Amino acid sequence: MGKILAVCNQKGGVGKTTTAINLAAALAERNKKVLLVDIDPQGNATSGFGLEKNSIENTTYELLMDDCAINEAIQKEVLPGLDVIPSNVNLAGAEIELLDFEGKEYILKRALDFVKAEYDFILLDCPPSLSLLTVNSMAAADKILVPIQCEYYALEGLSQLIYTINLVKGSLNPELDIDGIVFTMYDARTNLAADVVRNVREHVEQHIYDTVIPRNIRLAEAPSAGMPITTYDTSSAGAQAYRALAKEMIERSTLTS
Repeated sequence: MGKILAVCNQKGGVGKTTTAINLAAALAERNKKVLLVDIDPQGNATSGFGLEKNSIENTTYELLMDDCAINEAIQKEVLPGLDVIPSNVNLAGAEIELLDFEGKEYILKRALDFVKAEYDFILLDCPPSLSLLTVNSMAAADKILVPIQCEYYALEGLSQLIYTINLVKGSLNPELDIDGIVFTMYDARTNLAADVVRNVREHVEQHIYDTVIPRNIRLAEAPSAGMPITTYDTSSAGAQAYRALAKEMIERSTLTS
């Protein structure tokens, strides 16, 4: 049975989509069967795998609106072992169109229930805001993976997210919890990055992954080529970091299952 992880942070620019794309690719590289669901209307996770988001017939939008079955929305074998449910700007309209749907918070969960057993990991790339799309992701997820940029306001953004998770846990998904926090855009040349990591470690009770994702130019370039970093520059520091994160996640999942 697959583990559903919502990659989530209400703060933008923290490496959320970068983490979703490259962690998914690194997990698949380790022979795990992975489904990445793009739940962000920007569709960056979709284009990050080289998919032409505006020409795909069935996306997350059609899935949520019940205009297609989940297997019709899945783009198979985008990479070996990795499937993707794509997204585009149409998804922005779902916020309003779903308002009158009964059980609207559970639409994604009901869809994923049909395929959960086929995957080892299902990653949900959430929008950087608290919205009905984010609530659907949290209602469907087993755990939340929180990317945090090593910057001054990191702890403040984390506090807001934890508050939201607790609200969803209390009303929609009592089993929901944080899987872990992963630090992104770490610049070892600055004192600030080290200070942020130390500060977060001192103030949160949640699990923090040992792997730290560095600020890396090749990592920033990869989306423009429509490739995960593990394909774009397989020996780069960014690729090695996401491979290490995938290894750590698999080992931890085995221990906690």
